Amino acid sequence: MSSLTARQRWTGLAVLVLAVTVVALDATVLSLAIPSISETLRPRGTQLLWIGDSYSFVLAGLLVSMGALSDRIGRKKLLLAGATAFGAASLLAAYAPSAGWLIVARALLGVAGATIMPSTLSLIRGLFPDDRERATAIGIWGAAATAGAALGPVVGGVLLEHFWWGSVFLMNIPVLLLLLGLGLWLLPESKDPKPGRWDVLSALLSLAGVIGVVYAVKEAAAHGVGRWDVPVAFALGAAALAVFVRRQLRLETPLLDVRLFRDRRFTAAVSASAISLIGLSGVIFVVSQYLQLVRGYQPLQAGLAELPAFAGSVVGGLLTARVARRFGARGALTACLLAMGLGVGVLGWLGQDTTYLMLAASFLLVGTAEGVVYTLGADLVLSAAPADKAGAASAVSETAYELGTALGIALVGSVVGSIYADGLAVPAGTDPAVAARAGESLGSAVEAAQGLSPELAQPLLASAKEVFVSGMNSAGLLAAALLVGAAVMAWRLLRGLSGPGAAAGTPVAASESPEAAKTSEESETSEVSETSEVSETSEVSETVRA
Repeated sequence: MSSLTARQRWTGLAVLVLAVTVVALDATVLSLAIPSISETLRPRGTQLLWIGDSYSFVLAGLLVSMGALSDRIGRKKLLLAGATAFGAASLLAAYAPSAGWLIVARALLGVAGATIMPSTLSLIRGLFPDDRERATAIGIWGAAATAGAALGPVVGGVLLEHFWWGSVFLMNIPVLLLLLGLGLWLLPESKDPKPGRWDVLSALLSLAGVIGVVYAVKEAAAHGVGRWDVPVAFALGAAALAVFVRRQLRLETPLLDVRLFRDRRFTAAVSASAISLIGLSGVIFVVSQYLQLVRGYQPLQAGLAELPAFAGSVVGGLLTARVARRFGARGALTACLLAMGLGVGVLGWLGQDTTYLMLAASFLLVGTAEGVVYTLGADLVLSAAPADKAGAASAVSETAYELGTALGIALVGSVVGSIYADGLAVPAGTDPAVAARAGESLGSAVEAAQGLSPELAQPLLASAKEVFVSGMNSAGLLAAALLVGAAVMAWRLLRGLSGPGAAAGTPVAASESPEAAKTSEESETSEVSETSEVSETSEVSETVRA
């Protein structure tokens, strides 16, 4: 692919940007449709969370497997096959007759999305062999991914203003048709020249492990650890992941080279991406309901109210290389995680009538910082991995993104739901069935109040809004604490390491002892420090300093 002209490379990037935008947008576009779905399909509280979670859970569980598969069968081939499946699953979701069907359709969208995401980032590495060009391309790609997630509520608001909730899925169809046509024409094929076999057992273990652990975390946050299925799911998931790791260390051609995590740049980037998305996705999920059901915004108004996050994520993604040059990747990553913590922490002080300017400032800060974190993390991951394993490494980065999204909705949504259910005061004389319905979620309470007399409806709504905001305050402070912890972790992991260029930070071989690994890292850091003035690395990679 190095023989491609500049025009072919950048037009190919445009196709990949289109693909990643669709997948990222689908993760958040549903947030504003939750009230409409609650009214139409009448999901239970747990079903409502799974409607939001199933997409990201399945996507996260399959990304590593699909990333490795793309290295073997061809990244372009898997990307186009996934786009076709994504369109079919979108049709099923749009016309789902029940909450259960919608959960299944969202899970199928996750399967299809898992074939798209790692292919886009690994194709970028092949399209742009030059480090400086690749840094710019990854910046554009990262801006598209974060902007797609932030733009979801805006697009959803426009559609819901004129159509039913299923329209947020149907919008995928024309975009995917364009992607298929342009992708066949513009994208070159690439794959690992010596891929080895694709291990089916490893794929199943990674899927079972991710879903088992995340399910346990989600249910524990919502109901506590007393239920029998929580420790069982966690134990099974953790066991599956442990077997997965041991199997990868033994395989000649592993599905995921877990030795990559010996490189502290790789570990810091993956962890930071996951934790930052917990804050961002949790905020979008909860605040979308707050704007509509507490403040009374129409869907389009609510989408536009979240627009500062979209603008900030685009700016942050495009400015990543400049920020990293100015402050170093260590400083940039840490500072932006702290900024996200500050922005998310604002939710801890929001009330029912808080001025919108405070919320807009929070969105702008969180979106801008996330744009830098996500793009810089992707560059660190790609730089740490060998070129022939770009698909698998990209999948780890995307797994962190989707796992963070799923955990954000699960943790933040579960905390809010738990506080809401415990604190809701139902007026005396309310029918028990109506009271039970109102206790499921704020949307259910709004719907239940429509069938009550004003004497019962008004105090029910007042209590529902009050306890929902209280839950949102607690969830905001929890997410902020996680982001501050991620900043501390990134600062420590990136200490003493040089830039993620090809010459630096090579992952330590499995056979080396911890002492040898430490010596190797110190030696490599010293060598790179002595030659940094004459070595050429990418715009982002050349700036990571101790």
